[in-house]
Amino acid sequence: MSAPAEPKRAGAPSLRDLRALTQARIALGAHGAGLPTRAALAFGLDHARAREAVWTPLDAGAIREALRAEGLDSVELRANVADRAEYLRRPDRGRTLHPESEEALGGLGQGFDVAVVIADGLSATAVALNAVPTAAALAARVAQAGWSLAPVAVVQQGRVAIGDPIGARLKARCVVVLIGERPGLSASDSLGCYITCAPEPGLPDSRRNCISNIRQDGLAVEAAADQMEALLRAMMAQGTSGVGLRRESLAGPQAILPEA
Repeated sequence: MSAPAEPKRAGAPSLRDLRALTQARIALGAHGAGLPTRAALAFGLDHARAREAVWTPLDAGAIREALRAEGLDSVELRANVADRAEYLRRPDRGRTLHPESEEALGGLGQGFDVAVVIADGLSATAVALNAVPTAAALAARVAQAGWSLAPVAVVQQGRVAIGDPIGARLKARCVVVLIGERPGLSASDSLGCYITCAPEPGLPDSRRNCISNIRQDGLAVEAAADQMEALLRAMMAQGTSGVGLRRESLAGPQAILPEA
């Protein structure tokens, strides 16, 4: 004989009460054999936003103009990809530069402390909304630290590892890749950040540190830039990044390192 159900305690939160604390789809309710109309329409809208984020071309000109307004020089590059369909089918091609872009990097100089790359990734929406404010916040911290900053590389059809050949060509100590994250059905505007020390082509992902969910309803731009600075300081001090980076305390308010 089963035990009687425990009565609900007065004041205990229900699943519906938790809906206000998350964008995840919980306690949607039911109507007949399916969802209530409001939930079904919301699902369709979010699915459309996710598709739009993936398939919308990156407006590199608008990104560069916004960077210029922040006082940041930039260069437009592209990965060795023919079109968006090939980009989605062949992730490997999004990790390498087109030959013309390799030549374009030749005139930018070498020996920078930090190189910043903005790539569309899987969400041009995230890049359009969050990349320039994040790059500007990081650039301010780079200047305050006395580090040299390369012109920002704005890359069409780039994957995370596109930062490796760019950083290597610029002989940068560290490369920071700001890229649109794969959109889910709760957020299509999430920007990711991947930082690598001593970048070179062919590095495994274990050599990178990631900061995720940079957006209005996620990790704030200023907080993300603080974490980036903390990681850069640790990388430059230790000469490594990724799983080999020791999470020892650093001086100042940016002492906490994010998880890899």
